[in-house]
Amino acid sequence: MSTPIRRLSLAVSAVLVSTAGLLAAQAAQAPTVAVVKVVAEPAALRMEAGKTAPLTVTALDAAGREVANAIIRVNLPRRSASWADGQVTAFLVGEHTATIVATGAPGTPPVTIEVPVTVVWPPLKALEISADPGTLYTGVTIGHHAKGINEDGSERASALVAWASSNPRVATVDRFGFVTAVAPGTASIRATLDGTSAERTVTVLVNPVASLELGITEATIRTGDVIDLVGTARRADGGVVNDMPVTWSYAYLAPEGNTPKAPGGAGIIDNGLFVANYPGIYTILAQAGPAHARHTIEVTARTVRQRFVVTGRGIIRDTHTSDLWPYTGSDGRDYCIVGTWGGDGYAHVFDITDPTNIVRTHSVQVDARTINDVTVSPDARYAVMSREGASNRRNGVVFLDLKDPAKPVVASSFDVELTGGVHNMFATNDHLFAVSGGAKYVVINAEDIYKPSYTSEYRHPNARLHDLWVRDGVAYSAQGGAGTVIVDVGNGGWGGSLTEPKLINTVPIDSGHEIYPYFQKSTGKTYLFIGDEQMNRRGRVWEGSGYSLSGPDGAPPKGGIAQTSGGYTHIVDFTEPMNPRKVGRYQLEDYGSHDIIVEDDILYQAYYDGGVRIVDVSGRLMGNLYDQGREIAVFKPYDPEGYTANAPFVMNAMPWKGHILFTDFNSGLWMAKLEKP
Repeated sequence: MSTPIRRLSLAVSAVLVSTAGLLAAQAAQAPTVAVVKVVAEPAALRMEAGKTAPLTVTALDAAGREVANAIIRVNLPRRSASWADGQVTAFLVGEHTATIVATGAPGTPPVTIEVPVTVVWPPLKALEISADPGTLYTGVTIGHHAKGINEDGSERASALVAWASSNPRVATVDRFGFVTAVAPGTASIRATLDGTSAERTVTVLVNPVASLELGITEATIRTGDVIDLVGTARRADGGVVNDMPVTWSYAYLAPEGNTPKAPGGAGIIDNGLFVANYPGIYTILAQAGPAHARHTIEVTARTVRQRFVVTGRGIIRDTHTSDLWPYTGSDGRDYCIVGTWGGDGYAHVFDITDPTNIVRTHSVQVDARTINDVTVSPDARYAVMSREGASNRRNGVVFLDLKDPAKPVVASSFDVELTGGVHNMFATNDHLFAVSGGAKYVVINAEDIYKPSYTSEYRHPNARLHDLWVRDGVAYSAQGGAGTVIVDVGNGGWGGSLTEPKLINTVPIDSGHEIYPYFQKSTGKTYLFIGDEQMNRRGRVWEGSGYSLSGPDGAPPKGGIAQTSGGYTHIVDFTEPMNPRKVGRYQLEDYGSHDIIVEDDILYQAYYDGGVRIVDVSGRLMGNLYDQGREIAVFKPYDPEGYTANAPFVMNAMPWKGHILFTDFNSGLWMAKLEKP
């Protein structure tokens, strides 16, 4: 039997109010005049990466007066820059656009303007050259790399470095920094970038290798299985040449018969490892100077598919659905709390004890526009609703007492350091971690849910925080501009505690939306699954439907067209916390990833308009799992009566006692199970 897996979503603070009072409070806060013009100061920005610059936005009415309570949103490409409190923080060098949308009185059209944002590198201070392991024996090629150090201490990518050799008769270098040994002697390898240069002297020695011995033992593997590439270079007398680099490649022969020929790029060689994406015959080729060797492997299809069978539903069609969290109540029955997006602050509780007969037992309304995240403590003592769009703009979180698990009641609200809105949460038995306005996460003492208290907080510089997961006293957070940020919040191995969090490391992955840490028992590895969220498909081959959400303070009307998404799930080997390495991904070009859960070597992936996707993540991981036949099942929840009809958009998915629970943005809660084919 499964246990609830810790998952978080989005959040907002709440004070329980009557429906009439809630609507009156929201109406009092709404703008009463139309916005006809938006002014941005400055009208264009040019700034250095890593720096912050002011961008003031003013909404005006027809008479040129400021609409003080206008709803203003400033949207920037998530990994490029962010805007908060009138300041733009730049992350990625390039030409970007800040899209500003201002809305006035209800029913009036929004006004949109664009502000160009040019982000440049800080001035370059120095270059540093490094080389891959190995000795430059004649006939050997070794990669060299140049790292730029900016005046502010930040690093610069070396893509535009110019390379040159002082003596090509001894050693040559190509435009990518690969140095090839030609004849014994010495040469200087120079790297130049923006007028700054660095040199490294290389020495070429006579190649002593006479033979190459392979230590690959596998004869048959499945697609997706990762094997080690082991090669030993030897002298004529049999002695080992330990510093001889071995170059690997492969030849591929597709299966005969009825199986279609596989495309190019059928396998991957990286970091001394090999994985096959498609079935067939692979001949592994190895070279060490003048010595060559080969080994042939048969690769068979990975057969993991199962049938995805829907068992029951908790239908929600009058508003959008957000996150879910299941729990076993003190009465021994199973329940699931479900949040709503743009749904006037409602969360709904369903009895899911019978997967074929899901029954709504209760609904809780708080002062909010959106309850984007809901969560439950592992001991099912309390639940929490996050708030965005509260009428008093204080937001925060609302604690629910689960003494009566079928009908939870509000215990308290908490908004200290959370007034900017809570987007995601993570609950332990005694503490709640709440993401505050995308700027930081706040640790809340929940030992007494009727009197919660502030414990501490963690804010990472120049980052936009979205998601958070805590495991074994370590907090993993997805932060745009920084990547994944790993902090000691009670583990103690890095000097951190709940009251004094300490940074362990960052993984500068090109994503900042979802995060799930997973310990794989079979290999002893820790993998981080890191998800993108890209609602704008601009510039892709298929640019999407053009649908976009208007924000938690103004959900789109029922109906319309289906929403589309982009992005994918990155996979990082985090077994060595100080030496993380990206090893793979799960990517489908036409859809985008959202919430992630991994349990018992199975990935439960909410993939927005790509539906629910169940993926085998057993064994060492490398390459794109989609290419390797690792998908177990896929289901897209079409509903002709949904908020947007027949428009699957899965927000969250997780295993529960042999079943799968997931929420769809347009049609509510679903429950399913896997069956052998």
